[in-house]
Amino acid sequence: MSETAAKTWSREEAEAIYHLPFNDLIFQAQTVHRQHFDPNRVQKSQLLSIKTGGCPEDCGYCSQSAHHKTGLTASKLIEVERVLAEARRARDAGSTRYCMGAAWRNPKPRDMPALVAMIEGVKAMGMETCMTLGMLTPEQALELKGAGLDYYNHNLDTSERHYSEIITTRTYADRLDTLANVRDAGMKICSGGILGMGEKAQDRIDMLVTLANLPEPPESVPINMLIPIEGTPLENAEPIDPLEFVRTIALARIMMPQSHVRLSAGRTEMSDETQALCFLAGANSIFSGDTLLTADNPEDDADTVLFRKLGLQPEAAQVQEEPVSNVAAE
Repeated sequence: MSETAAKTWSREEAEAIYHLPFNDLIFQAQTVHRQHFDPNRVQKSQLLSIKTGGCPEDCGYCSQSAHHKTGLTASKLIEVERVLAEARRARDAGSTRYCMGAAWRNPKPRDMPALVAMIEGVKAMGMETCMTLGMLTPEQALELKGAGLDYYNHNLDTSERHYSEIITTRTYADRLDTLANVRDAGMKICSGGILGMGEKAQDRIDMLVTLANLPEPPESVPINMLIPIEGTPLENAEPIDPLEFVRTIALARIMMPQSHVRLSAGRTEMSDETQALCFLAGANSIFSGDTLLTADNPEDDADTVLFRKLGLQPEAAQVQEEPVSNVAAE
């Protein structure tokens, strides 16, 4: 890891960058971005909900919480073969990473064999694998790593100060413990947050300082724009100003120069111009497909048109496809 990536950031340093004149901030972010990435390549990932609804956590933004009356019907863990069929379609459409999410506080022992089979099957297709399953014990993290899981997603969501305004059923320390268990198991980390939950600019800055100052910064940093969902405590949250959103993307790029910064949920509410500014500020990953767990996402055709307008190309896969014989043996 480079000296830049290993830098320890203070709140004061990060705050000074965040509040730079907009043109200076974007220039600095784009300069850093070009030092580590092709500025015209964007990673395409796809996300599938493998177990929807009924979650015992009370996250104020989430349609899947059992605490909220959103009309979402809880489902069981879906079949392995269905997951693999969806992954195959995602790969054929150009996705290089496949993410699987389950609405759990944490996985149960009975769930692990199916999760292992999903990971092994997707890996055999030549894609990177990612899962988000809630909290993990050290033993579970090691088992998922042993199956070939590349990334584990566990967002901090917001700053430690603002966290208790959003979630009460688990602590900020719980989230950091899971990230430590994932890293200790040898997996890569995907961790970011959600903007527009009533937080202040300082909360966005503090969240990024926490992520950047982990022993190793996350390899993927998803930045979500809140999609207010009827029936959740945040259904009437005031939208974040688009330029404040772009500033957060730029700060993430500068503070975590080697990470993929993912423009995640909320793109349906963003204009092409806002998305273009986010790419200019250093975002270089998106979710493709028409849904993100239970929320809408731009369809592939919309992304194709936007990429063509901006001269962007999908990032090539960085994993090697396994022999066909191994696929058949799964």
